[in-house]
Amino acid sequence: MPKTLPESIDTLAVQVAAPASRPLATSYISHHGPAPDEFSPEEGEVPLSQYFWVVKRHLWKILAFVFACLLGTFIVSSRLQPVYEATAAIDVDRNAPTGVVGQEATRNMATFDADQYLATHIRLLQSDAVLRPVAQRHGLLDREGQTTDLSPDRRARLEKAPVVLKKLRVSRPPNTYLLLVSYRSPDPTLAAAVSNGIAESYLAHTYNLRMVNHNTTEKFMETQMEELKAKVERSGQALANYERAMGLMNPEDKTTILSARLLQLNTEYTNAQSDRVRKESVYNATRMGSLEAVQNAEQGRELLKLEERIKEARQKFAEVRSTFGTNHPEYRKTSSQIAELQRQIDDSRRNIASRVELDFKQALNREQMLEKTVTETKHEHDRLNSRSAEYQRLKREAEADKKLYEELVRKIREAGINAGFQNNNARLADAARPPALPVFPNIPLNMALALVLSTLLSVAAAVLADVLDTTVKDPEQTSRVLRTDVIGTLPAVKNSAGSQLLALTSHDLAENPPEAPADGTGLVKVSRPHRGYGYKSISSYEEAIRTLRNTILLSDFDRNIRSMLVTSASPGEGKSTTAVHLAIAHAQQGKKTLLIDADLRRPTVHKKLGLTAELGLSNVLMGQNAWKDVVLPVPSVPDLFIIPSGPPSRRASDLIGPMMGELLDHANTEFDLVVVDAPPTLGFAEPLQIATIVDGILVVTRAGETKRQAVQSVISTLRRVRANVIGIVLNQVKKDMSDHYYYYGHYRKYYGQDVEKAS
Repeated sequence: MPKTLPESIDTLAVQVAAPASRPLATSYISHHGPAPDEFSPEEGEVPLSQYFWVVKRHLWKILAFVFACLLGTFIVSSRLQPVYEATAAIDVDRNAPTGVVGQEATRNMATFDADQYLATHIRLLQSDAVLRPVAQRHGLLDREGQTTDLSPDRRARLEKAPVVLKKLRVSRPPNTYLLLVSYRSPDPTLAAAVSNGIAESYLAHTYNLRMVNHNTTEKFMETQMEELKAKVERSGQALANYERAMGLMNPEDKTTILSARLLQLNTEYTNAQSDRVRKESVYNATRMGSLEAVQNAEQGRELLKLEERIKEARQKFAEVRSTFGTNHPEYRKTSSQIAELQRQIDDSRRNIASRVELDFKQALNREQMLEKTVTETKHEHDRLNSRSAEYQRLKREAEADKKLYEELVRKIREAGINAGFQNNNARLADAARPPALPVFPNIPLNMALALVLSTLLSVAAAVLADVLDTTVKDPEQTSRVLRTDVIGTLPAVKNSAGSQLLALTSHDLAENPPEAPADGTGLVKVSRPHRGYGYKSISSYEEAIRTLRNTILLSDFDRNIRSMLVTSASPGEGKSTTAVHLAIAHAQQGKKTLLIDADLRRPTVHKKLGLTAELGLSNVLMGQNAWKDVVLPVPSVPDLFIIPSGPPSRRASDLIGPMMGELLDHANTEFDLVVVDAPPTLGFAEPLQIATIVDGILVVTRAGETKRQAVQSVISTLRRVRANVIGIVLNQVKKDMSDHYYYYGHYRKYYGQDVEKAS
């Protein structure tokens, strides 16, 4: 069975993180600067498939945790005491009247807010007045354990405090006017009795509230009736006394008569004023001798007639005088007629003046009389108005007191009738019955909740553990976070005993599988083929090395990488093992390969190859030997040569910078590839000195152990010195570290079939 070697890896599997569809760009492996940002996606973008893979990776742990939770839930639920719940339904009818007579018989409760109305009833169902009788009847406080282990003082305070039943639940089904009173108890009969008792206590309590309210209202209204009755008597007596003072006449009627009379007198007075003004103007004109004023008067009509007659007589007289002369009898007759008419006119004028004066005086006298009468009537009307207002006030008070008294009497009678009517707004619609099945524990529900919660908790724990894991593990995540390509992965290798193996072969592995010696030298000798886990693992590891070799050497078509530095962030990450394997894989192609062990502090290359060397790189750097003098061939691998580290020397480490460039220039002329194994980059100066003179640097990390921050520090340091970082190699990866390693089994299955056929 193969033996262990110092820095080998656990299980065999392989995966190239940089697929053929995404080769490394030429500028990425040049000497002139770090890789551009376009070769890596934005940091922080985690694909959804990563979370599915995390769940798949921990699937058996998740299933085990879920199964344990389900089993524990089932056991605990099965051992719990069953609890029964009985429910009584109360129907709340908002349209039912609260009384049989009066406004309460016609009042519609539907106008009230339904939610507030039902919330009031729910709160009333949980009140102390409703719960206390039921709790005392069935001893519910003791049954619920509220009085257990209480001192006498605290027990007395609890009995005086409002009753609260922990196992009572009052609810309202949506879109209904039902109130469900539910009580839980280990005894189904007790649960039903308590639910029905609370419902009945609630109905009785609401009826008692109405009776108490009626009695209180009735007492108050009786007291108010005595006072109101006395007030009615006082207001009625005051009205009667006022009527007697008014002579049993209604002031309103008398005021109406006076108003009509005053209106008539005002009209006559106005007419009298107009008549007096008109007659006064005629009188004044007559006194001034104005004939026109006299003629316009009513008495001037006769004067007008006389004026017309004298005018005619004068015309006739003029004709007679012109015809007959002054001595003619006709002339004298006509002259006499004119004189007579003139006398009549003068008499008429005097009569008219006397009559105009008399009419004026009569009109003035009448106006004065009407003015006096109007003034007296107005005073009487005002006096009656003031007394009528007092009468109306007394009358309104008397009528209002009487009406209020009658309304109060009616209300008392209606309240007495309605108080005896038990309100049916709330009624027991469905009495509670002892249930047949318990409501707790609900094993199916508990199992379902346990399944959901345990699944969510376990998945969240797995994802959280993966998120908190800051080691390099997944190639895609590492490439995204570090912005550097992961160009290869090397699987962990274990034999059946769990020891580490290192495969170093010089011929085809199918013909000469390796076997580790028992002497502990670490040299792997060629042995006969055999079947087993160790061989499959070594085959997978060697295939991973070949793939890594091709990825590095075939990624640049413009120039070849002639020298390559292999380093790591810290010790123990497998850089020396990787460097040895890469050198072997390159030499197996018939290419001369030189492996330089530049780790002067902890050299391991010659030990892994089973060689002993007293001279090495330190002698060359010190100028003691030429580099060709310390080159050793590897017998088991043709075309492979090594330069051991040589004796440890601190001074030699300081000379790596100036001397290593010249050594590599000479070695590149004679070898196809020079692989340099350097110390870890963090904490040592040698890797930085070598990095500036080689064609490329390969950073080896240990999957699942190396922190991303350490690798990032290495990459940043190398890029600051403008070194060409080829990429990162994940070492000792396992199949369960990422979903990118799903095809590791293909190598084992494939090589396993070949071995079985060969055997």
